[in-house]
Amino acid sequence: MAKGKRTRAIEQTIDPLKTHSISDAVKLVKSNAKAKFDETIEIAINLGVDPKYADQQVRSVVNLPAGTGKTIRVAVFAKDKKAEEAKAAGADIVGAEDLFEKVNGGFMDFDRVIATPDMMGLVGRLGKILGPRGLMPNPKVGTVTPNIAQAVKDAKGGAVEFKVEKAGIVHAGVGKASFSDADIEKNVQAFISAVVKARPSGAKGTFVRKVTLSSTMGGGVVIDLAEAKG
Repeated sequence: MAKGKRTRAIEQTIDPLKTHSISDAVKLVKSNAKAKFDETIEIAINLGVDPKYADQQVRSVVNLPAGTGKTIRVAVFAKDKKAEEAKAAGADIVGAEDLFEKVNGGFMDFDRVIATPDMMGLVGRLGKILGPRGLMPNPKVGTVTPNIAQAVKDAKGGAVEFKVEKAGIVHAGVGKASFSDADIEKNVQAFISAVVKARPSGAKGTFVRKVTLSSTMGGGVVIDLAEAKG
């Protein structure tokens, strides 16, 4: 299939064999983010793990210092005082059995689900609905917690969950093209640091093998690994 003019123009600016500093990569990616909407800046990290083994799973959460640029709708399963804390912290939807019935009936107008530990017996019954969408609360990423107010604030303020995929890749949005270079750089560095920190016990040899930065409609720019790992 013939490539569009914009795609060809982007390819001329990016050498797929060349590595860049984080700063230069951000500048190059932003210069190619010329769509009519505010493109998301995305990072992809190839890891030296095989996720089919339990001791090579990579899953955690990172608070991006400059936020994500996205409006996150948060649903919280909580009761009584914890429910009030969630509402005060800015949760969009709060409930218990009533929220269970809504979700079980097809309601999915949210981006993150947080639950207090006592609610997990109920929430667990929604596993077939929430699990495939990556929305099942998990204590490893702070979405099952008694500190419900802080979890809601984190989710609203730039907390990004990440999990290694079958091909050994972790990816996430780390800002918008409208962000300043400095803010994107801070988010990129924070994300890479969080992934490195989440290295599992079963990972052998080189853990971070490749780091690529791109925009929604742009090509991938490879980041120098020496700088990426600090």
